Order: sequence, then structure tokens, then C-alpha cells
Amino acid sequence: MDSQLHLDASYDEDKKKTWKQTILLSFQIVGIVYGQLSTAPLYVFGTMQEGDLLSEEVVYELFSFIFWTLTIISLIKYASIVLKADDEGEGGTVALYSLLCRNAKVGLLPCDSTNEVMLYEERSCSKMKTDSRARRAIEKHKICHYLILFLALFGSCMTIGDAVLTPALSVYSASSGVQRSLTDILDDIYASSPNTQQSVTKALKRYVPVPSACVILVGLFMLQNCGTRKIGIMFAPIIAVWLLFAAAVGTYNIFYWDVKIICKISPIYIYKFIKNIDLTRWRLLGSVILCVAGSEAMFADLGHFSKKSIKITFICLIYPLLLLCYAGQAAYMSKNLIAPEFNHLSQSIPRGCRHLFIVLSLLSSAVGSQATITACFSIINQCLALNCFPRVKVIHTSKTIHGQIYIPDVNWLLMIFSLTVVLAFRDLVKIGNATGLAIICGMLVTTSLMSLIIALYWEKNLMVSACFLVCFGFLEVAYLSACLLQFHKGAWYLVVLLVVSMTIMLSWHYGTVKKYEFDLQNKVPTEWLIDISPGLGISRVPGIGFIYTDIVAGIPAFFSHFITNLPAFHQVLILVSFKYIPVPYVPESERYLIGRIGPKDYKIYRCIVRSGYCDHIRDTGDFEENIIRSIGEFISIEQNDIESMVSPDETMIVVGNSGLDGNALVALDEVESCMVNNESQISPVDETLESSSGGNKRKKVRFMLPENSPKMQVSVRKELLELIEARESGSAYFLGQSHLVVRGGSNYLKRFLIMVYRFSEKNCRESPVALKIPHAALVEVGMVCTI
Repeated sequence: MDSQLHLDASYDEDKKKTWKQTILLSFQIVGIVYGQLSTAPLYVFGTMQEGDLLSEEVVYELFSFIFWTLTIISLIKYASIVLKADDEGEGGTVALYSLLCRNAKVGLLPCDSTNEVMLYEERSCSKMKTDSRARRAIEKHKICHYLILFLALFGSCMTIGDAVLTPALSVYSASSGVQRSLTDILDDIYASSPNTQQSVTKALKRYVPVPSACVILVGLFMLQNCGTRKIGIMFAPIIAVWLLFAAAVGTYNIFYWDVKIICKISPIYIYKFIKNIDLTRWRLLGSVILCVAGSEAMFADLGHFSKKSIKITFICLIYPLLLLCYAGQAAYMSKNLIAPEFNHLSQSIPRGCRHLFIVLSLLSSAVGSQATITACFSIINQCLALNCFPRVKVIHTSKTIHGQIYIPDVNWLLMIFSLTVVLAFRDLVKIGNATGLAIICGMLVTTSLMSLIIALYWEKNLMVSACFLVCFGFLEVAYLSACLLQFHKGAWYLVVLLVVSMTIMLSWHYGTVKKYEFDLQNKVPTEWLIDISPGLGISRVPGIGFIYTDIVAGIPAFFSHFITNLPAFHQVLILVSFKYIPVPYVPESERYLIGRIGPKDYKIYRCIVRSGYCDHIRDTGDFEENIIRSIGEFISIEQNDIESMVSPDETMIVVGNSGLDGNALVALDEVESCMVNNESQISPVDETLESSSGGNKRKKVRFMLPENSPKMQVSVRKELLELIEARESGSAYFLGQSHLVVRGGSNYLKRFLIMVYRFSEKNCRESPVALKIPHAALVEVGMVCTI
């Protein structure tokens, strides 16, 4: 009985702890995920032309559109349906593409199909219960594979475009409120002098909004290196206060101006709007869609938080407070149609609260931009794993949350483009048109990919998938058509951003695939390296040679070229390959695949490092040590693997979860208190590698054999000691530098893509820097790839 009471008490305590954690996450979400959605009232009505709002009936109809758009897209589509399509806790366009790659085999990325590399194929195949006609059709037709990849890249480009436009829109809208506040103050001062009042007003309108917006934007992007956690902690209270303030003002306006505004959510007003539709009224929908700006972040930032916390925050806080704000603004507008600039949110604020509103709007507008900037960093980091974006430096700002990153190069480019938008357009309406187009295009991509997820991953009836596509797609296509009507009024800038970003992504992907295909076609069999050694009198020099290559079978062409001209290689040779697997994260215990090439006397190993699209392992400081430790573990367990001993082929073994209990190499910093009787067991590492990010020196790692090493088999002990000795002697790193050259007579598109790829390759982060390879130990071998 007592034990039962104890279990019940423990269960209640865990339940309370879970709820406390959920509530804490729900608060943090406000400043990171819902910043853009919460600041949308600043510019939804403000991006509409005043001449288009001629009657209170039009205001009621637009408010009804806002209510149902928020309900259908944000509440039903994202909060209720799309959030369920997570990829092991990760969300976003790349996560949907990853699910499709595993469950429909539509991937086009350069990855080997060997069972060893694609360990997760077995897991994904178990989910494929039925071989449906839709799956067979998609897998059969290559055009479907290209279309799905294009959709994923297109959605990524829309996220980048949104990260450029949303900061400019929200900050410029708030700075316009500063200008109006200053105008009100100076109007009271120069009330007796109309001419002076008019000239001052014109000067403020010309010189205040743009400079103040630029200053805020520069400060916002300079703040990014602080990290998502610090920014989120700082911004969450600001957004919470902003929402409560906006909702309170909205409630006041409802009771003061028009209590019946609540009844205007009726779909009858949508019917009236469509019944009297014309081009002018249809264009207004391009501004209405801005009310759901930031809904995509609910799914894209899923990896940072939990589904429960995201839903609770939206349903209990964001959704009702936003409706109160929009209702209050519509109530004010319906009764003040003749007032100047009546459609801007600042005008609906009671005069005594306007200065407080200006302060809050400036702070919240910067916060609202944070969601899109963070999402842009995440999507580019995922594209790096897909080989669809040039190499850039990625800085992890949190040790516990993998998704919190900062990309300096991208950050400054976003700042430059955002400043360009503000300086070039100087018009809230034009910036809003481009932003609306980016938002709706991104939502259409999610709808299209989700319909495939429903059919291929959830294995629902095709009618269910078709209903999802038609219901949400029809609404979003309607908004898309409204945004396209404003193409000549600012929306064209998004197309420019799309062309630039898509060209970079496609050219990098195309160039990477072509280089990989060239390596596959020109690789030499492993027997070549074994057979050629005695014939050419190849010398073995002390140390370890790391050969970085994309192929996982055979010897890369650049290394065979090196051996042919310089017949010597190191005492221990390790061929290292990085392989992307379409999952968010690969556990440490399943990350390294180790195999042996040739007889044991040659001491040639192959190491395949598998990573997910959210993993970041290539430039970690202890990466080389992890490979050495994994090979030591492989040597220790190889004797017990009968299949690898008798198999004539190169067999890979997963290391990291073998339970050796210290029967392999051990880093000295982990066993400093152990007594070592044999001095030859300790291996000091003389080399010191410098970090590419800050110039800090890497710690020295010394390997040794465990205390029970005398009980090892003689051959295992000997090979481990030889590995330690080679490690003592130092390391060299071999990289192939493939230069793409287009064959004569190739078409213009191919030449253009290769030209862009070569330009990006010269100006992006170099491979040795990305891998933290010391310059003194680097050996680069040039190859010309004719395609």
C-alpha cells in the first residue's frame, strides 16, 4: 500500500514537472516563434491604400477575411495538422523533403545506396506498409523527383526572401509610427503657424522613417551573434507586453467605437466581398494574407520546442489576443474613414498611450524580425547538409539545443538586402506586397509537400490527401493571385531574390553532383593500391594520412594520381567520407562506420561518418580524436566479428555501441587517475590544431591502452600500439581539388550553372577551413573534371 502511494506521488511529481517545463517553454516561444505573427497588426491594414477603404462595409468584410484566414491557416492547418508531420522532432520544408526521401525514395542527393551507409533504410522500409499506386508512380518517374526537390528549394528560397523583407517591413512600419508621434508633438507646438507646421510635417515624413529604420535594422543584425537563447529570453517579455497592450487597446476600441464588430466575423461578409469583387478589392487580399505572417515559423522552429508548448501558446495566448487587436483596429477604422492615415495601427491608439505604443512597437518590430532571421539560419544550415548551398561558417550558440545557430556571412548579407529594401522602396505598401508574396508562396509549398506526406508517409486515402490540397490550396491560390496583381508595385523584388538564391542553390547542387559522378567514374578499385605497392616500391612514412573523399568504395582518383607521381604514403592510412542521411540527427553510437582495406599489415582503414541534416560534426574540435578512437574500437571488436574475418569484400562495422568496457583506445584526459605501468602505452600528441573560428588552440589529446591491455590478443595489442605510434608521429590530410571544366559544345544553361558554381566555390568557405585542417599538414591534389 505504501509503495503504491509512493508511486502515485512520484507520478504526480513528474506530471507537475512536465507541466512546469511546458509552461516555461510556452513563455520562451513567445519571443522566438510568435514574434512575427504578433507584430503583423502593425502593417496588415497599414499596407492598404487609403482610397481602397471607402466604406465601413469594406472594413467589415476585410476583418471577416482576417478572422477566417487566421482560423483556417494558422489554427487548423498549422497548429492542428502540419505540426504532426515532424521528422523526429524537426519541422520545416527540409524535414518534409526528408520524410519523402525515406518513404518514397525520391532523393536526388549524391549518396551511396549501400546498406552500410543507408542504415536507416531498414527503419524507413518498416513504415512502408503498402506499395501504393501513388508511391510506385512517384518513384518511377524521375520528373517527380526533380519537382519535389525543386519545391523544397523553392520553399527554402521563400524563407530567405521572408528573412530579407520582414525585418524591413516591420521595422519601417514601426519607424513610421515614430514619425507620426513626432508630428503630433510638433503640431501642438506650431499650432499657431500652419505653414511651419506643414513644412515640419513634410520634413519629418521624409527624413525620420528611413534613417530610424536603418539604424534599428543595423542594431538588430548586430545583435544576432548573442545567440537565440539570450535573444529569446530578452525578447519574450517584450512580445508578451506588446500583445497584452495591443489586445487591451483593441478591447477599448471595440467598446468605444463599435461593439457589434464581433458579429462581423460572419462568413456572410466574405460572400458580400466576393459578390462585389473587382481588381481594386481583390488586391486588398494581398495585405490580408500578412495577418498569418509567421505561421510557417510554428512548424519550422518545431525542433527548438515541443508540440504541446507551441499549441498551448498559440491557442491560449496568441490567437485570442490577435483577434482582439484586429477587431479593435477594424472598429476604429469603420468610424473614422475620413481621418488621415486612419488605417495605420498607431492612429487607433488613444492619444494618451501613443508614446508608450511607439516604444513598444519599435521593440516588438525588432523581435518580430527575429523569427524569420532564425528560421533563415536553420534552413540554410539544413541546405548545407543537402549540398544545396555554398559552404559557410556555422556557429552553434547553445551547447544543449542543436538548432540554435548563427551564420555570420548570411547575417550580414540579410542586413545589406534589408537595408536595400528600405532605402530603395521607402514605401510600406510596396514592401508589404513583396512580403505577402513570399509568405503565401512558402505556405503553398508546405501544402503541396504535406499532401504528399498524407498519402505516402501517413498512408491515408488519396481522397484525404486531395481534400487537404484542394481545401487549403484553393484558399492560398486565391491569395497568391491577389499578390500577383501587385507584382509591379514591389512584389517583383521577391522574384529577384528568388532568382539569385535559387540560382546559387541549383548551381551548387548541380556542381556537387557532377563532381561526385566524376569521382565515381574515375575511382580505382582497392586492389589497385594493394597490388601496386610492391611493384612501384612504395615507401611507408611514419604518421597517419587522412584522405577526405566523397566516395565510399574504391580509391579516389586524386589519391591514385598522387601515389603514381609520388610513391609514398603514411604508416596508417584512413579514407574518411561524410555521408548525409535523410534524418535530423544520427546518434553517436551509429555515426561511425569503420572497415579495413586489404590485409592487416597494410593498416589501411575506411571511415564513413554519417550525419543528419541538423547534425554539425565536421568542424568540431575533437573530430579527429573521435575517428582514432573509433578505429581503435574497430580493431578491438574485429576479432569477434566472424563475418568480417571470412568475407572477401570490404565489410563495414558500426562502432560506438559495442560495450567494450575499456578494451580499446582511451583518451588520457578521461583516465588521468589511472596507473600506467608500461610507458610505451602512453601516446602524447605533439600536434596542436588551431580553431578556425577564434584562433584558440585545440587541447592536446593523448591516447593510451587500457589497464587490462595485457589480457588482449597479441595481434590486437600490436595493432593498437602501432596506431598510437602513428598518431605520435603526426598527421597529414589529403584533399582533392577538382576543377570543373565544361566540354566544348555544351549548352548555355550548363555553362552558366558551372560558371556560378565556380564563382561560389572561390568565394565560399574553403574545405580545409570547414574541416579545421591545419595548413601545415594539408596536401591538396588538383584534378580537372571535364563534364
